[in-house]
Amino acid sequence: MPISQIPSSPMPDTRIVITAGEPAGIGPDIIAAIDPRAFAARLVVIGDYDMLHARAAALGTNTAFVRHGDSAAGAQAIEVIHHPLSKPCTPGQLDSANADYVLTILRKACMSCLEGEFDAMVTAPVQKEIINRAGIPFSGHTEFLAEICAAPRPVMLLIADQLRVALITTHLPLRDVADAITGEAIREVVEILNHDLRSRFGLSNPHIKVCGLNPHAGENGYLGREEIDIIIPSLQELRSSGIQVSGPFPADTLFTPAMLADADAVVAMYHDQGLPVLKHVGFHNAVNTTLGLPIIRSSVDHGTALDLAGTTSARPDSLFAAIDSAIFQTQQIRSNASSA
Repeated sequence: MPISQIPSSPMPDTRIVITAGEPAGIGPDIIAAIDPRAFAARLVVIGDYDMLHARAAALGTNTAFVRHGDSAAGAQAIEVIHHPLSKPCTPGQLDSANADYVLTILRKACMSCLEGEFDAMVTAPVQKEIINRAGIPFSGHTEFLAEICAAPRPVMLLIADQLRVALITTHLPLRDVADAITGEAIREVVEILNHDLRSRFGLSNPHIKVCGLNPHAGENGYLGREEIDIIIPSLQELRSSGIQVSGPFPADTLFTPAMLADADAVVAMYHDQGLPVLKHVGFHNAVNTTLGLPIIRSSVDHGTALDLAGTTSARPDSLFAAIDSAIFQTQQIRSNASSA
């Protein structure tokens, strides 16, 4: 059963913080579609209270926002930790003046999880371009949160229905990917994936299948030697340590139903090797979760969709699935702790 459809058992003490994302994008729109009664957790949004309230009113939703800790907060209201925009925002119109706002609410949410105030964080989409245009180097949520958490190897895991895809490299130009495929990277990503599939997703002995880098997985060196020199030796070491990992397989055949039938997760070498297939399988309910962190973080698996912001056309399905995933992972970790 897809994580987004797994019914959560009542756990009113589960606390999830949600970042509002890029204010000009659809983050505020999809947050305004949340019915807190649908989730077995206390949901708290961090962002500009007035902006969220105004966007919900403009969209005609029935969402009620209250200040975090307000005595009026109840099951039908979404609590908001208010952090003001640097500049008023118009849906669909990016403004680099709000780049610091976006990163500040991310940092606050992450620190709140590290300090134990929340069990997990869920992130609405951000716009990398506008943050970099403001003069702040930023390659994505994954790397930003890893730096705050001092996590040396964050792993991006994407989930849609039964398909799970982890990445060796994330937000890199394609010409830099081959140089970033090292034995150390492969071993660390697979070890983290294997550990977190067990601890966060309840898989006792996950089978992980790995893509090759080159077409036809290098075709015995004719189309590239990365498989022979780097990937195959790394997988042999991982198998020797007791991890159930196989490959490398040509990516164009690995993502077929027959090959995926006995796989609990696939490891792709680069972003656009794995993500197009995953988004084809389940774009609207896909979830991005970061492994290798000391906190739980899940996210929508789509962008800011500036053309849809403020139009009532944005679908919140991926956000709902991300919240469900955060709750599910929290339950799994608690269950493991109680049975240890």
